[in-house]
Amino acid sequence: MRYGLAALALLVSVPVQADTRYDACMNKAVSNVDFNDCGSAWIAREEARLNARWKSLYSRLSAASKRDLLTEQRAWIAYKDRSCLWRANGDWGREGQVISYPSCRAKVIADRADYLTMVTKDIAGH
Repeated sequence: MRYGLAALALLVSVPVQADTRYDACMNKAVSNVDFNDCGSAWIAREEARLNARWKSLYSRLSAASKRDLLTEQRAWIAYKDRSCLWRANGDWGREGQVISYPSCRAKVIADRADYLTMVTKDIAGH
């Protein structure tokens, strides 16, 4: 049991697939405010990447596909807004709030941006 709790603590504290700027920021961070700033910046970068992918894909679609993609995106946004909240609810301490939550949220957004990139490449080939 002791090892199980240690492994769980490690999983909670290790960021999910961080990017190099996040890693560099976290290496310099010394406080929870710094950790939070690093995570917030990573989320902002992924949001910008997602928005660019969205605009690229959306501009290539027919009216019917635009309508359907918009419906899907709204459902995804509802999911995104509720994702990872369990990491920020206080049960995992301040570390969960300033390290685990932002890295989880950034990963959710990055996955969607990657998906939209893949779809854009698929339709470009047709």
